[in-house]
Amino acid sequence: MPGMSDDNPSREFSSESPTVARGKSGTKDNALTVSGKSGPVYRSQVLLRSLEPRTARTASEVVNFVLWPLAIMTALNRVVIQAINGHFITDDFRPVYNAALAFLNRQPVYTADFSSVDPHYLYPPSGTLLIAPIAVLDPERSRWLFIFANAIAILIALYLLLRLFDLTLKSIAAPILLLATFSSETVVNTLVFTNINGLILLGEVIFLTLLMKRRDLWAGAAIGLTFAVKPILAPLLLLPLVRGQWKVFVTAAGIPLILTAIAWPLSVDAMDFVRNTVPYLGEARDYFNSAIVGNGMYYGLPTALIWAMRLSLLAIVIISLWLLWRYYRTDELFYVTTTTGVLLTASFLLGSLGQGYYSMMLFPLLMTVVLKNSVMRNWPAWLAVYGFMTYDSWISHRFLTPGRAAEYLSTTLGWSLLLIVVFVVLLYRYLAARRDGRLHEGIDPPFIREEAARAKAKTSDTSKTEDTAT
Repeated sequence: MPGMSDDNPSREFSSESPTVARGKSGTKDNALTVSGKSGPVYRSQVLLRSLEPRTARTASEVVNFVLWPLAIMTALNRVVIQAINGHFITDDFRPVYNAALAFLNRQPVYTADFSSVDPHYLYPPSGTLLIAPIAVLDPERSRWLFIFANAIAILIALYLLLRLFDLTLKSIAAPILLLATFSSETVVNTLVFTNINGLILLGEVIFLTLLMKRRDLWAGAAIGLTFAVKPILAPLLLLPLVRGQWKVFVTAAGIPLILTAIAWPLSVDAMDFVRNTVPYLGEARDYFNSAIVGNGMYYGLPTALIWAMRLSLLAIVIISLWLLWRYYRTDELFYVTTTTGVLLTASFLLGSLGQGYYSMMLFPLLMTVVLKNSVMRNWPAWLAVYGFMTYDSWISHRFLTPGRAAEYLSTTLGWSLLLIVVFVVLLYRYLAARRDGRLHEGIDPPFIREEAARAKAKTSDTSKTEDTAT
């Protein structure tokens, strides 16, 4: 076509192309003239070209084009098919719905038989008050709504995590994160079993975001709402404690107390929660429990050996936390997210109950892999992640005993290896810095500090150039 180049047809229709004006005749004959060029360009061609599949120009675009469809379809499958179908093994939603229905009808809530292995209702009266509205709908539609609420909460949490690490939806990290998340055991089982962990994850990420922005009262409110349901994030209160953000504790403690004060007179058996449920929460069980004590009891290990393992790992946790506080507390993003992962992993592994889908709360730690000084930039760390995140089943009908051991111990071993990796990385950095006489500069490897200095200098030069131009 005259005046148009066939070598680069997209040039004429880019945002930098000349303006398109109506032809000289002024008739509506679908003919257009491109300013500065001769020859007509027809609307139909423009339309068809706009529908032409885009071609990636960079490696990151290739990754995005490949992974976004895979990630979106995987997420839809997990939510619309697998979660709606449910699972024959367990149903975490049924006791929650029954408790909400009983609460609304002024009937006893804390009636669980703790001698059975069926899912039990364990939320305190404040949590019962918050989840009570789900019983307004029939069980099936209520369960669907609960699934979608958790799925949406997970998606929002992932987006906030990206922003926390200064990443956008256009980065290759976005589809990778979405695909990995909805392929993991922790998210799949949270949705399939219909647990509340997705909403707890959202509360955690909001808490961390607001904590680093020094919006203490709102940060406390975010984590306080999770405490009203279950105190799984309680170890994270160490962060505002060592950072001197005292206002966090006002709302973190105040909100569950206020909700409890409202719920207590509305519940006909609130004291049964104290008499029956609270003692059970402090006990260790030998089924569906990936904590050291749970698996130790299942395999009949001596009590002394169980305590030896717990205390040994507690020692490396304490050392890791000290090294993080001593040398990284000024590197706010790294410190907060890494410490979060160590605290929560330790609570899952060393406490009385640790279930595989709790691992969702470790997403902030896993996201630190994008940081140059991350403790996650090594293969043993991701071997550990495979252990507690994989949806693979290791049950073998041919190799029954080793297959069952691999299945039951994978989460426990994964959490243990993760704590060991963090400890070893931090300890190695400390010993190397002490050997080189640079502890006063921190324990990051020299190449990381040099890269950071160059980036800072480049940013400073750019700012000076802009100021001069202005």
